[in-house]
Amino acid sequence: MDYIAGYIGRKAASTTNHISNLFALTCRIFVLIFQRPRAGRALVRRITLEQVYFTCVQALPIIIPIALVFGSMLIIQFAKVSGQYDLGKTMVMLIVRELGPVVTALLVILRSATAVAIEINYMNIFHEMDAIEMAGIDPMRIVCLPRLIGITSAILCLFIVFDIVAIVGGYLIVWVFTYIPMGDFMAQIGKAITVTDIAVGIIKAIFFGIAITVTCLKHGFSAKKLITDIPVSTSKAAVECFFYCLVINVIISILFYM
Repeated sequence: MDYIAGYIGRKAASTTNHISNLFALTCRIFVLIFQRPRAGRALVRRITLEQVYFTCVQALPIIIPIALVFGSMLIIQFAKVSGQYDLGKTMVMLIVRELGPVVTALLVILRSATAVAIEINYMNIFHEMDAIEMAGIDPMRIVCLPRLIGITSAILCLFIVFDIVAIVGGYLIVWVFTYIPMGDFMAQIGKAITVTDIAVGIIKAIFFGIAITVTCLKHGFSAKKLITDIPVSTSKAAVECFFYCLVINVIISILFYM
């Protein structure tokens, strides 16, 4: 019993310390946003645009088919029971409020977050971070800040793309390839969606971006001196990012809709 209690205590202390470090790293990066040094602006802007391009633009061929599948599938299923459910409200609740942010975050975790974790791990293990510091450059500004801005902006854009494609594209697919009566589906969507729904989606996307980026950076900076530690660190970062996104999603939904 003493062993179990001791293990639980050590685990709780370790988790608390880890979360505190994540918050500290987040605050450290956010401070840099309000600082405007003359040197290095062009480099930070270039790295940010590269991160947006990799995370958002190159992910469009993946997110668009996924959105079409989700949108058309949900419309077909709920159109069959449209007498029991308001189809417009149902689609807004499922896609805009819940599925849009979560699916977008999952895609970013699988594609970009793991890449960032691996990249930072390699930079740390091969002493590139040390070389940057020896050159008199703050790694937080050159490495962390562009990735935070880039990934968060990309998730926000992908969330908007997912919602539009899932609703409009899904409607067009059902209308063209099936005989299911859709009625005034788009008018129902216009009546059902509110400013709160849009605001909640945007807030979730922003918090998802921050949580994913900071978690991957933290695991990257915590890398040991062995290359064999990189797969383990990357796997932990991905699972942890997904868990944080689920928790954030539940908390924000409760705050706005309960």
